[in-house]
Amino acid sequence: MNTEPLPNHVAVLVTYVTYLFISVALTIWVARTLHKNGRIFLVDSFLGNAALADSVNHLLVVGFYLVNIGFVALALKHGEHAVDAETGLEILSSKVGLVLVVLGAMHFLNLYVFARLRRRATHRNVPPFVAKAA
Repeated sequence: MNTEPLPNHVAVLVTYVTYLFISVALTIWVARTLHKNGRIFLVDSFLGNAALADSVNHLLVVGFYLVNIGFVALALKHGEHAVDAETGLEILSSKVGLVLVVLGAMHFLNLYVFARLRRRATHRNVPPFVAKAA
């Protein structure tokens, strides 16, 4: 690997552009996957109300994009600046890794919230327990 120093502005620019490309591409891929595969879960969570599930699914995707792309943009400024290919790769790895952790955390938070909503909705539709007379 060539560790010859790049001009500082070139190394920083390459790292930033690569970070943005990878992070936005990952965010789009995760959002599309969640939108496509989450529909069934949401329809079940909303007790078969497909219109409501589709609406919530779309709103979740919009919120997912806003939060994650906003995070990616804010994280761009923080941290070290690349001075050569090695530090550029290390910085890129750290920043993309952090984006992946945030994407995963948001995914599990959404699953938790909708699992609770589903549980609450299914408990409302269960007839009350009536004890048999002895």
